[in-house]
Amino acid sequence: MPKIALGTTREAAQPDCIRAIAIEFITTFFFVFAGVGAAMTADELGGNTLVGLFAVAVAHALVVGVMISAGHISGGHLNPAVTIGLLFGGHITVFRAILYWIDQLLASSAASFSGASMNPARSFGPALVSWNWTDHWVYWVGPLIGGGLAGYIYENFFILRTHVPLSHEDGF
Repeated sequence: MPKIALGTTREAAQPDCIRAIAIEFITTFFFVFAGVGAAMTADELGGNTLVGLFAVAVAHALVVGVMISAGHISGGHLNPAVTIGLLFGGHITVFRAILYWIDQLLASSAASFSGASMNPARSFGPALVSWNWTDHWVYWVGPLIGGGLAGYIYENFFILRTHVPLSHEDGF
């Protein structure tokens, strides 16, 4: 069973954490910007709704692929629900998760126009810009509970640890 580590404020000054936060901001910004931009373009062009939805889905898929491959430094979470899944899976500390959430929300606010989603960071920006918080809690409760459960279940029921970890104490 994974253990959730709290972490410390010293973590924020570590070079790997600073790089991870910077990359997470950039990738989340481009994810939200490209996704919202694709949705707005599809809406403006009108035409067939199915074709528009397909174009938006393809834009999101391409952006996620690029952002995650570019986000290997941060893990390419792009989403507070993914971050909470990794936290509950024991892969990041509580402190780093909080830094990621703040970072994701700031990035989404900088890139947002309108709309909602199953990504709390994607939903936060438009709500902040328009100052419309009607039923906004739904976009947080569902994804965060789902992300936390997914991380916990995946780590405890699907990950098979079939090898013995190498000792870091043995030198060459």
